[in-house]
Amino acid sequence: MAEDETPGEGGVDPSAEKEVDINNGEALADEWAAALEEQETTEDAGAPGEGASVEDEWAAAMAEAEAAGQSVEPAPLEDFGGDDVPPPPGAPDLDVILDIPVTISMEVGNTQIPIRNLLQLNQGSVIELDRLAGEPLDVLVNGTLIAHGEVVMVNEKFGIRLTDVISPSERIKKLRHG
Repeated sequence: MAEDETPGEGGVDPSAEKEVDINNGEALADEWAAALEEQETTEDAGAPGEGASVEDEWAAAMAEAEAAGQSVEPAPLEDFGGDDVPPPPGAPDLDVILDIPVTISMEVGNTQIPIRNLLQLNQGSVIELDRLAGEPLDVLVNGTLIAHGEVVMVNEKFGIRLTDVISPSERIKKLRHG
């Protein structure tokens, strides 16, 4: 045998190895195809508990009852009217409070200073706050924190884009515990 005709490692011809790998790959593909076909056949059969849907089971039961001569009719349902339902007795009427005005304010930050320093403030004085530049502002409704947000411009006026809204349950918890 010439040097360029030497078999691969272990004395096996490399082309024979490729042929074995291709045959194994084809066998694996055939196994997958057979398994998928078997699964589809099982689902099509509609065997209860094996992939059949509840609707298929009900349809089969209704067809069986009709074949046996039994009358199958849907039960009449009462129309509940939807949105016209009045609130139960004793429930609060929320429409009463919807027109009450509230004050919304944005808090950039705060600080505490002695009255002596407060009296010395004049135009151009700078007061250092407890917040870093770029931190979100607090959004307060009647003094209660409800959200955090960032300043935006809206038609040449300042506005605030809410970035984090405090959940109602958290707001109630803060009201109860101060």
